[in-house]
Amino acid sequence: MRMPGRADRTVFGRWFWTVDRPLFILFLILISLGLIAVAAASPAASQRLSGANFKLPELFFLKRQFMWVAIGLPVLIGVSLLPKDLVRRLAVLGTGLGLLLLASLPVIGAEINGAIRWIQFGGFQLQPSEFLKPAFVVTTAWILSLRFDDEQLPVFSLAGSLLAVTAGLLVIQPDYGQTLLIGAVWAGQALLAGLSLAWVAALGVAAIAVLGAGYVFSPHISGRIDRFLTGEGDTYQADRALDALRSGGLFGTGPGGGEAKYSLPEPHTDYIFAVIGEEFGILACIAVAGIFLAMVIRVLSQLIEEEDPFVTLAASGLAAQIALQAFVNMGVATSLLPSKGMTLPFISHGGSSFIALCLTAGMLLALTRRNRFLKASPFGAKLQAAE
Repeated sequence: MRMPGRADRTVFGRWFWTVDRPLFILFLILISLGLIAVAAASPAASQRLSGANFKLPELFFLKRQFMWVAIGLPVLIGVSLLPKDLVRRLAVLGTGLGLLLLASLPVIGAEINGAIRWIQFGGFQLQPSEFLKPAFVVTTAWILSLRFDDEQLPVFSLAGSLLAVTAGLLVIQPDYGQTLLIGAVWAGQALLAGLSLAWVAALGVAAIAVLGAGYVFSPHISGRIDRFLTGEGDTYQADRALDALRSGGLFGTGPGGGEAKYSLPEPHTDYIFAVIGEEFGILACIAVAGIFLAMVIRVLSQLIEEEDPFVTLAASGLAAQIALQAFVNMGVATSLLPSKGMTLPFISHGGSSFIALCLTAGMLLALTRRNRFLKASPFGAKLQAAE
């Protein structure tokens, strides 16, 4: 396909010359690495989930991942084409719909492993909280950005109320991990918007209180924390993940050569980082972590000269959401954090999670689009604002 010229005013032409191509390439690299990682994990996951009366093909989950990529990539690119105002409106609408679906889960949701987080239809499962996260981050950014136009507006109260409602609905599921994740992102955005350190400290205390409530009222949560702190009890998941990482060494056993992965719980989702370590080595794990770090650095570098507070708050929040989720997944696989079912962004096999992350990446690319050739002139600034 011929590269569009700089004078090309078609939708694709404007997108090509305004999108942050290094950031776009980083997302494509993560998705490509995900296909390789799922290919390595698929035989173990298929064997583990096969039943007495049925046997899943070895590459069952790889084929499904190709399907999710075929759906997710158009979502990513399509959302990245949107103007910033439309991204904001989409996020506000998505937040409202997401909260409605979360509130409906006790009635229409399906219980899996003691939690009601999914809506089942046909052979698929929809997890509303995954789609709510990016919408919530952008909506919060919009509310907080209003104070830069009028400091008298009670934006922190409004954004805090939205956080409280969202956190309450997530705790009911229960899903303490997602609650702490969105709370951490919200705190970062509020701090950037000018919230005092005293209030940020109060939020930290509230987060500890939420975790404490989970410890007291949820045997599942307390068991995970106790195993992490004492090393006693059922530490099967953490032990198997460490076994996989140790067996891979620096350079790994080679594609398809891993054996420890067959003992891993959820090798294609929650513990795919351990599969990467076993088959491709610790150096590959460091490279994956480095790509997430490069993504964050790229976004922050793009925001240095950004004058729109909404864009700054939204883009930094979305980048933080992806990075924190990756940190939690890698921390669990390496036993640096208590066990928590959270996927590795763009790499783990998944439906709702993967599509929602493509939506997140698309929003991030849309918000960081700019005309790098014309922005120095007044005309260029007007053109950029129009786009």
